Amino acid sequence: MTGACVVIGAGDATGGAIARAFAQEGLTACVARRPRHMDQLDALADRIRSQGGQAAAFGVDARDEDAMIALFDQIEADIGPIEVAVFNIGANVNFPIEETTARTYRKVWEMAAFAGFLTGREAARRMIPRQHGSIFFTGATAALRGGKGYSAFAGAKFALRALSQSMARELGPKNIHVAHIVIDGAIDTDFIAQFVEDMDAARAEDRLLSPDAIAANYVWLHKQPRSAWTQEVDLRPWKEHW
Repeated sequence: MTGACVVIGAGDATGGAIARAFAQEGLTACVARRPRHMDQLDALADRIRSQGGQAAAFGVDARDEDAMIALFDQIEADIGPIEVAVFNIGANVNFPIEETTARTYRKVWEMAAFAGFLTGREAARRMIPRQHGSIFFTGATAALRGGKGYSAFAGAKFALRALSQSMARELGPKNIHVAHIVIDGAIDTDFIAQFVEDMDAARAEDRLLSPDAIAANYVWLHKQPRSAWTQEVDLRPWKEHW
């Protein structure tokens, strides 16, 4: 592969693993998060380079339209054609409905839905003239059903799923693969470690989603032959109740 893979929401777990996986496939991993996370982004880019890949880090607020346009323009001009764009912002919050403020609801929607729209639109604008590329959206259980206390999160994730479906129907005939990946279960992260009594046992028994295993599915989606594209896939540990 040549060109760039843009990961919006490249954190220490899933987003970072996706960036590393595509870098190992020969793409330049362009990792982006809000500017206040530049230290973590630089560390991720350094790790990718230390493993033989190419990487560049960008501090950007994915809710800012002008900033997102400039980001995609910069990557195309300085690094290469964007082959893969991944939207991986979570924005998971849990509040009873009577305690969910308008500010919270709006912010979650901006982070998990509106920013996804900006990512998808800007990626599509670059890929359509080339008739080539992949656009992937990271979803969650909340994209399929709203749980207790997740009115804001579920609303945003439902919207993101609808966006992916609309874009897939529009862009598929233009040879652009759009897919929505439902992550249904706990991911092996430092955050989850607070709630698991024995992380080593959980890992040994494969009771947690491995970020690297998740990332392998994104690479698989990108490599799928266009005669048999997947629009949506759900990933969960074998022992997950669903």
